[in-house]
Amino acid sequence: MTARRAGWRSAWIRLRDTGFGDALLALTLTLLAFVPTMSKIGAQIGDLPERPADLLGLGLTLAQTVPLAVRRRWPAGCLAIVASAFAGHQALGFATTFGSIGLYLALYSAGAHQIRFRGGLAAVASAGYLGLAVTLHRLGSPQGIADYLAFYLTLSVVWAVGNTVRTRRTAAALARRASAEAATAIERARIARELHDVVTHHVTAMVIQADAAQILLTSAPERAGAGLSAVSDTGRLALRELRHLLGVLEATGESATADRVPARGGITDLIDQARRAGQPVDYTEQGERRAQPMDMELAAYRVVQEALTNAMKHAPRMPTRILLRHNADHLEIAATTDGPGSPPAARRPRSEGGRGLAGLSARVRMLDGELVAGPRPEGGFEVRAVIPYPPVQE
Repeated sequence: MTARRAGWRSAWIRLRDTGFGDALLALTLTLLAFVPTMSKIGAQIGDLPERPADLLGLGLTLAQTVPLAVRRRWPAGCLAIVASAFAGHQALGFATTFGSIGLYLALYSAGAHQIRFRGGLAAVASAGYLGLAVTLHRLGSPQGIADYLAFYLTLSVVWAVGNTVRTRRTAAALARRASAEAATAIERARIARELHDVVTHHVTAMVIQADAAQILLTSAPERAGAGLSAVSDTGRLALRELRHLLGVLEATGESATADRVPARGGITDLIDQARRAGQPVDYTEQGERRAQPMDMELAAYRVVQEALTNAMKHAPRMPTRILLRHNADHLEIAATTDGPGSPPAARRPRSEGGRGLAGLSARVRMLDGELVAGPRPEGGFEVRAVIPYPPVQE
Protein backbone atom coordinates (compact mmCIF):
# COMPACT_ATOMS: atom_id res chain seq x y z
CA MET A 1 0.00 0.00 0.00
CA THR A 2 2.81 2.38 0.88
CA ALA A 3 4.62 1.60 -2.37
CA ARG A 4 1.41 2.30 -4.31
CA ARG A 5 1.00 5.69 -2.63
CA ALA A 6 4.63 6.50 -3.34
CA GLY A 7 4.08 5.57 -6.99
CA TRP A 8 1.05 7.83 -7.27
CA ARG A 9 2.94 10.66 -5.60
CA SER A 10 5.88 10.25 -7.97
CA ALA A 11 3.54 10.21 -10.98
CA TRP A 12 1.78 13.34 -9.77
CA ILE A 13 5.09 15.16 -9.28
CA ARG A 14 6.11 14.30 -12.84
CA LEU A 15 2.78 15.55 -14.20
CA ARG A 16 3.03 18.70 -12.11
CA ASP A 17 6.53 19.44 -13.37
CA THR A 18 5.34 19.14 -16.97
CA GLY A 19 2.58 21.72 -16.34
CA PHE A 20 -0.29 19.24 -16.54
CA GLY A 21 -1.42 19.99 -12.99
CA ASP A 22 -1.61 23.73 -13.63
CA ALA A 23 -3.48 23.20 -16.88
CA LEU A 24 -5.96 20.99 -15.05
CA LEU A 25 -6.38 23.66 -12.36
CA ALA A 26 -7.04 26.34 -14.98
CA LEU A 27 -9.60 24.14 -16.75
CA THR A 28 -11.39 23.29 -13.50
CA LEU A 29 -11.58 26.93 -12.41
CA THR A 30 -12.84 27.95 -15.86
CA LEU A 31 -15.67 25.43 -15.74
CA LEU A 32 -16.64 26.41 -12.19
CA ALA A 33 -16.73 30.08 -13.21
CA PHE A 34 -19.86 29.34 -15.22
CA VAL A 35 -21.71 27.33 -12.56
CA PRO A 36 -24.63 29.57 -11.43
CA THR A 37 -24.69 28.27 -7.85
CA MET A 38 -21.07 29.38 -7.36
CA SER A 39 -21.44 32.83 -8.87
CA LYS A 40 -21.43 34.57 -5.49
CA ILE A 41 -18.13 32.98 -4.44
CA GLY A 42 -15.02 34.87 -5.45
CA ALA A 43 -12.99 38.04 -5.11
CA GLN A 44 -14.96 41.26 -5.34
CA ILE A 45 -14.34 44.96 -4.70
CA GLY A 46 -16.21 48.12 -5.65
CA ASP A 47 -19.89 47.09 -5.51
CA LEU A 48 -20.69 48.96 -8.72
CA PRO A 49 -24.08 48.42 -10.37
CA GLU A 50 -24.08 45.12 -12.24
CA ARG A 51 -23.74 45.18 -15.99
CA PRO A 52 -25.37 42.49 -18.13
CA ALA A 53 -23.05 39.70 -19.25
CA ASP A 54 -21.67 39.98 -22.78
CA LEU A 55 -18.70 38.78 -24.83
CA LEU A 56 -16.39 41.29 -23.13
CA GLY A 57 -17.37 39.93 -19.73
CA LEU A 58 -16.83 36.40 -20.99
CA GLY A 59 -13.35 37.32 -22.20
CA LEU A 60 -12.46 38.99 -18.90
CA THR A 61 -13.66 35.92 -16.98
CA LEU A 62 -11.55 33.59 -19.12
CA ALA A 63 -8.57 35.93 -18.70
CA GLN A 64 -8.81 35.38 -14.95
CA THR A 65 -8.63 31.58 -15.20
CA VAL A 66 -6.83 30.42 -18.35
CA PRO A 67 -3.43 32.07 -17.54
CA LEU A 68 -3.22 29.87 -14.43
CA ALA A 69 -2.03 27.10 -16.74
CA VAL A 70 1.38 28.82 -16.72
CA ARG A 71 1.34 30.11 -13.15
CA ARG A 72 4.54 28.24 -12.22
CA ARG A 73 6.42 28.78 -15.47
CA TRP A 74 5.64 32.50 -15.85
CA PRO A 75 4.23 33.68 -12.51
CA ALA A 76 4.74 37.40 -13.16
CA GLY A 77 3.05 37.26 -16.56
CA CYS A 78 0.23 35.18 -15.16
CA LEU A 79 -0.36 37.70 -12.37
CA ALA A 80 -0.25 40.64 -14.77
CA ILE A 81 -2.93 39.16 -17.05
CA VAL A 82 -5.18 37.88 -14.27
CA ALA A 83 -4.94 41.10 -12.21
CA SER A 84 -5.63 43.29 -15.25
CA ALA A 85 -8.65 41.15 -16.18
CA PHE A 86 -9.93 41.29 -12.60
CA ALA A 87 -9.56 45.07 -12.50
CA GLY A 88 -11.42 45.46 -15.78
CA HIS A 89 -14.11 43.04 -14.65
CA GLN A 90 -14.70 45.04 -11.46
CA ALA A 91 -14.45 48.49 -13.06
CA LEU A 92 -16.97 47.59 -15.78
CA GLY A 93 -19.43 46.24 -13.21
CA PHE A 94 -19.72 42.66 -14.39
CA ALA A 95 -21.20 40.19 -11.91
CA THR A 96 -18.80 38.29 -9.68
CA THR A 97 -17.88 34.77 -10.82
CA PHE A 98 -15.96 31.96 -9.21
CA GLY A 99 -13.27 32.65 -11.80
CA SER A 100 -12.18 35.69 -9.77
CA ILE A 101 -10.54 33.22 -7.37
CA GLY A 102 -7.85 33.17 -10.05
CA LEU A 103 -6.59 36.48 -8.64
CA TYR A 104 -5.72 34.83 -5.34
CA LEU A 105 -4.10 31.85 -7.06
CA ALA A 106 -2.05 34.06 -9.39
CA LEU A 107 -0.92 36.23 -6.49
CA TYR A 108 0.05 33.19 -4.43
CA SER A 109 1.94 31.72 -7.39
CA ALA A 110 3.88 34.95 -7.90
CA GLY A 111 4.89 34.95 -4.24
CA ALA A 112 5.85 31.27 -4.33
CA HIS A 113 7.51 30.93 -7.74
CA GLN A 114 8.74 34.32 -8.95
CA ILE A 115 12.54 34.41 -8.66
CA ARG A 116 13.71 37.76 -10.02
CA PHE A 117 12.37 41.29 -9.54
CA ARG A 118 10.10 40.25 -6.70
CA GLY A 119 10.22 43.65 -5.05
CA GLY A 120 9.48 45.40 -8.33
CA LEU A 121 6.58 43.06 -9.03
CA ALA A 122 5.09 43.73 -5.59
CA ALA A 123 5.46 47.49 -6.11
CA VAL A 124 3.81 47.38 -9.54
CA ALA A 125 0.97 45.23 -8.19
CA SER A 126 0.41 47.64 -5.29
CA ALA A 127 0.41 50.62 -7.64
CA GLY A 128 -2.06 48.83 -9.88
CA TYR A 129 -4.37 48.17 -6.96
CA LEU A 130 -4.16 51.82 -5.93
CA GLY A 131 -5.15 52.81 -9.45
CA LEU A 132 -8.09 50.38 -9.35
CA ALA A 133 -9.28 51.80 -6.02
CA VAL A 134 -9.15 55.36 -7.35
CA THR A 135 -10.98 54.31 -10.52
CA LEU A 136 -13.72 52.52 -8.59
CA HIS A 137 -14.16 55.54 -6.31
CA ARG A 138 -14.56 57.89 -9.28
CA LEU A 139 -17.07 55.50 -10.85
CA GLY A 140 -19.25 55.87 -7.78
CA SER A 141 -18.30 52.89 -5.64
CA PRO A 142 -20.02 53.07 -2.24
CA GLN A 143 -17.07 51.42 -0.48
CA GLY A 144 -14.76 53.46 1.68
CA ILE A 145 -11.05 53.51 2.41
CA ALA A 146 -11.42 50.84 5.11
CA ASP A 147 -12.91 48.41 2.58
CA TYR A 148 -10.09 48.98 0.12
CA LEU A 149 -7.48 48.58 2.85
CA ALA A 150 -9.11 45.35 4.06
CA PHE A 151 -9.08 43.89 0.54
CA TYR A 152 -5.45 45.00 0.07
CA LEU A 153 -4.57 43.32 3.36
CA THR A 154 -6.20 40.11 2.11
CA LEU A 155 -4.15 40.24 -1.07
CA SER A 156 -1.00 40.92 0.98
CA VAL A 157 -1.65 37.86 3.14
CA VAL A 158 -2.02 35.69 0.03
CA TRP A 159 1.31 37.03 -1.31
CA ALA A 160 2.95 36.48 2.09
CA VAL A 161 1.76 32.87 2.18
CA GLY A 162 3.30 32.24 -1.22
CA ASN A 163 6.49 33.99 -0.17
CA THR A 164 6.68 31.84 2.97
CA VAL A 165 6.29 28.68 0.91
CA ARG A 166 9.07 29.85 -1.40
CA THR A 167 11.36 30.68 1.54
CA ARG A 168 10.84 27.28 3.13
CA ARG A 169 11.32 25.51 -0.19
CA THR A 170 14.56 27.42 -0.77
CA ALA A 171 15.79 26.62 2.74
CA ALA A 172 15.00 22.94 2.22
CA ALA A 173 16.86 22.95 -1.11
CA LEU A 174 19.88 24.62 0.51
CA ALA A 175 19.79 22.07 3.33
CA ARG A 176 19.71 19.21 0.82
CA ARG A 177 22.60 20.77 -1.08
CA ALA A 178 24.62 21.24 2.10
CA SER A 179 23.90 17.65 3.09
CA ALA A 180 25.00 16.40 -0.33
CA GLU A 181 28.19 18.49 -0.17
CA ALA A 182 28.94 17.19 3.32
CA ALA A 183 28.40 13.61 2.16
CA THR A 184 30.71 14.26 -0.80
CA ALA A 185 33.38 15.70 1.49
CA ILE A 186 33.11 12.71 3.81
CA GLU A 187 33.40 10.32 0.88
CA ARG A 188 36.43 12.19 -0.48
CA ALA A 189 38.09 12.01 2.93
CA ARG A 190 37.27 8.30 3.09
CA ILE A 191 38.81 7.68 -0.33
CA ALA A 192 41.91 9.68 0.61
CA ARG A 193 42.24 7.72 3.85
CA GLU A 194 41.91 4.38 2.07
CA LEU A 195 44.45 5.37 -0.58
CA HIS A 196 46.86 6.55 2.09
CA ASP A 197 46.53 3.34 4.07
CA VAL A 198 47.06 1.12 1.03
CA VAL A 199 49.69 3.06 -0.90
CA THR A 200 51.86 4.46 1.90
CA HIS A 201 52.35 1.12 3.61
CA HIS A 202 53.30 -0.83 0.51
CA VAL A 203 55.43 1.92 -1.03
CA THR A 204 57.32 2.30 2.25
CA ALA A 205 57.99 -1.44 2.34
CA MET A 206 59.08 -1.45 -1.31
CA VAL A 207 61.51 1.45 -0.76
CA ILE A 208 63.07 -0.28 2.24
CA GLN A 209 63.29 -3.60 0.41
CA ALA A 210 64.79 -1.96 -2.67
CA ASP A 211 67.41 -0.14 -0.58
CA ALA A 212 68.32 -3.39 1.14
CA ALA A 213 68.59 -5.20 -2.19
CA GLN A 214 70.84 -2.45 -3.56
CA ILE A 215 73.20 -2.90 -0.62
CA LEU A 216 73.16 -6.68 -1.05
CA LEU A 217 74.12 -6.36 -4.73
CA THR A 218 77.59 -5.25 -3.62
CA SER A 219 77.96 -6.94 -0.23
CA ALA A 220 76.16 -10.27 -0.78
CA PRO A 221 75.00 -10.68 -4.39
CA GLU A 222 73.68 -14.17 -3.71
CA ARG A 223 71.09 -12.70 -1.31
CA ALA A 224 70.02 -9.78 -3.51
CA GLY A 225 67.59 -11.96 -5.45
CA ALA A 226 65.51 -12.59 -2.34
CA GLY A 227 65.32 -8.85 -1.68
CA LEU A 228 64.17 -8.13 -5.23
CA SER A 229 61.58 -10.90 -4.96
CA ALA A 230 60.26 -9.24 -1.81
CA VAL A 231 59.87 -5.96 -3.73
CA SER A 232 57.94 -7.80 -6.44
CA ASP A 233 55.71 -9.56 -3.90
CA THR A 234 54.96 -6.29 -2.14
CA GLY A 235 54.06 -4.64 -5.44
CA ARG A 236 51.65 -7.43 -6.33
CA LEU A 237 50.06 -7.19 -2.89
CA ALA A 238 49.62 -3.43 -3.35
CA LEU A 239 47.98 -3.96 -6.73
CA ARG A 240 45.63 -6.54 -5.27
CA GLU A 241 44.53 -4.18 -2.50
CA LEU A 242 44.07 -1.32 -4.95
CA ARG A 243 41.84 -3.52 -7.10
CA HIS A 244 39.68 -4.19 -4.05
CA LEU A 245 39.64 -0.52 -3.02
CA LEU A 246 36.46 0.42 -4.87
CA GLY A 247 34.69 -2.56 -3.38
CA VAL A 248 35.89 -1.54 0.07
CA LEU A 249 34.62 2.01 -0.42
CA GLU A 250 31.19 0.80 -1.49
CA ALA A 251 30.81 -1.97 1.10
CA THR A 252 29.21 -1.19 4.45
CA GLY A 253 28.07 -3.38 7.31
CA GLU A 254 26.36 -6.64 6.46
CA SER A 255 26.33 -5.90 2.73
CA ALA A 256 30.08 -6.42 2.58
CA THR A 257 31.64 -9.73 1.72
CA ALA A 258 34.75 -11.17 3.26
CA ASP A 259 36.75 -11.18 0.02
CA ARG A 260 36.24 -7.46 -0.56
CA VAL A 261 38.48 -6.35 2.32
CA PRO A 262 41.77 -7.56 3.82
CA ALA A 263 40.36 -8.75 7.16
CA ARG A 264 42.25 -10.03 10.21
CA GLY A 265 43.61 -12.94 8.24
CA GLY A 266 45.49 -10.35 6.18
CA ILE A 267 47.30 -9.10 9.27
CA THR A 268 49.70 -12.04 9.00
CA ASP A 269 50.47 -10.91 5.44
CA LEU A 270 51.38 -7.49 6.80
CA ILE A 271 53.62 -9.10 9.39
CA ASP A 272 55.38 -11.23 6.77
CA GLN A 273 55.82 -8.23 4.51
CA ALA A 274 57.39 -6.17 7.29
CA ARG A 275 59.71 -9.03 8.18
CA ARG A 276 60.84 -9.36 4.56
CA ALA A 277 61.60 -5.64 4.64
CA GLY A 278 63.95 -6.26 7.57
CA GLN A 279 61.65 -5.20 10.41
CA PRO A 280 61.71 -7.72 13.30
CA VAL A 281 58.05 -8.19 14.22
CA ASP A 282 56.56 -10.38 16.94
CA TYR A 283 52.83 -11.09 16.50
CA THR A 284 50.54 -12.39 19.26
CA GLU A 285 46.81 -13.02 19.16
CA GLN A 286 44.95 -13.71 22.38
CA GLY A 287 41.37 -14.69 23.14
CA GLU A 288 38.70 -16.31 21.03
CA ARG A 289 37.80 -14.80 17.67
CA ARG A 290 34.19 -13.87 17.02
CA ALA A 291 32.23 -12.71 14.01
CA GLN A 292 32.56 -8.98 13.42
CA PRO A 293 31.28 -6.43 10.89
CA MET A 294 33.45 -5.60 7.91
CA ASP A 295 34.19 -2.05 9.09
CA MET A 296 35.52 -3.37 12.41
CA GLU A 297 37.69 -5.94 10.62
CA LEU A 298 39.01 -3.25 8.30
CA ALA A 299 39.75 -0.86 11.16
CA ALA A 300 41.83 -3.51 12.97
CA TYR A 301 43.74 -4.24 9.76
CA ARG A 302 44.43 -0.53 9.17
CA VAL A 303 45.66 0.00 12.74
CA VAL A 304 48.26 -2.74 12.32
CA GLN A 305 49.13 -1.52 8.83
CA GLU A 306 49.69 2.08 9.96
CA ALA A 307 51.71 0.98 12.99
CA LEU A 308 54.02 -1.17 10.85
CA THR A 309 54.35 1.59 8.25
CA ASN A 310 55.43 4.11 10.88
CA ALA A 311 57.77 1.57 12.45
CA MET A 312 59.52 0.93 9.12
CA LYS A 313 59.70 4.65 8.35
CA HIS A 314 60.74 6.03 11.73
CA ALA A 315 62.34 3.08 13.55
CA PRO A 316 63.74 0.77 10.86
CA ARG A 317 64.98 -2.63 12.02
CA MET A 318 63.89 -1.96 15.59
CA PRO A 319 61.91 -4.73 17.36
CA THR A 320 58.16 -4.31 16.92
CA ARG A 321 55.41 -6.18 18.75
CA ILE A 322 51.82 -6.55 17.56
CA LEU A 323 49.16 -7.75 20.00
CA LEU A 324 45.59 -8.56 19.00
CA ARG A 325 43.46 -9.33 22.06
CA HIS A 326 39.82 -10.47 21.91
CA ASN A 327 38.10 -9.35 25.10
CA ALA A 328 34.52 -9.95 26.18
CA ASP A 329 33.17 -6.64 24.91
CA HIS A 330 35.90 -5.12 22.78
CA LEU A 331 38.83 -5.80 20.50
CA GLU A 332 42.20 -4.41 21.53
CA ILE A 333 45.10 -3.80 19.15
CA ALA A 334 48.49 -2.76 20.51
CA ALA A 335 51.63 -2.09 18.47
CA THR A 336 54.88 -1.12 20.18
CA THR A 337 58.23 -0.35 18.59
CA ASP A 338 61.46 -0.14 20.56
CA GLY A 339 63.66 2.89 20.21
CA PRO A 340 66.15 5.11 22.00
CA GLY A 341 63.73 7.25 23.99
CA SER A 342 61.18 9.61 22.52
CA PRO A 343 61.87 10.19 18.84
CA PRO A 344 62.66 13.73 17.75
CA ALA A 345 59.72 15.78 16.50
CA ALA A 346 60.86 15.47 12.92
CA ARG A 347 60.77 11.67 13.21
CA ARG A 348 57.44 11.27 14.90
CA PRO A 349 54.58 9.84 12.86
CA ARG A 350 52.62 12.68 11.37
CA SER A 351 48.99 13.00 10.45
CA GLU A 352 49.92 13.82 6.83
CA GLY A 353 47.19 16.32 6.12
CA GLY A 354 44.41 14.59 8.01
CA ARG A 355 45.39 11.06 7.04
CA GLY A 356 47.79 8.59 8.66
CA LEU A 357 47.26 8.38 12.40
CA ALA A 358 44.78 11.27 12.37
CA GLY A 359 42.62 9.58 9.74
CA LEU A 360 42.97 6.27 11.55
CA SER A 361 41.81 7.86 14.78
CA ALA A 362 38.73 9.21 12.98
CA ARG A 363 38.01 5.76 11.58
CA VAL A 364 38.17 4.20 15.06
CA ARG A 365 35.99 6.94 16.57
CA MET A 366 33.31 6.19 13.99
CA LEU A 367 33.08 2.74 15.59
CA ASP A 368 32.80 4.28 19.09
CA GLY A 369 36.37 3.22 19.76
CA GLU A 370 39.51 5.03 20.84
CA LEU A 371 43.01 5.21 19.40
CA VAL A 372 46.03 6.49 21.31
CA ALA A 373 49.47 6.93 19.75
CA GLY A 374 52.61 8.42 21.24
CA PRO A 375 56.12 7.84 22.58
CA ARG A 376 56.67 5.29 25.34
CA PRO A 377 58.30 6.41 28.62
CA GLU A 378 60.92 3.67 28.28
CA GLY A 379 61.61 4.62 24.67
CA GLY A 380 60.08 3.82 21.35
CA PHE A 381 56.55 4.37 20.14
CA GLU A 382 53.17 2.80 20.81
CA VAL A 383 49.85 2.68 18.96
CA ARG A 384 46.90 1.28 20.89
CA ALA A 385 43.29 0.98 19.76
CA VAL A 386 40.18 -0.27 21.54
CA ILE A 387 37.13 -1.03 19.39
CA PRO A 388 33.91 -2.16 21.10
CA TYR A 389 31.93 -5.02 19.65
CA PRO A 390 28.56 -3.95 18.24
CA PRO A 391 25.51 -4.92 20.30
CA VAL A 392 24.02 -8.29 19.49
CA GLN A 393 20.84 -8.02 17.43
CA GLU A 394 18.08 -10.16 18.92
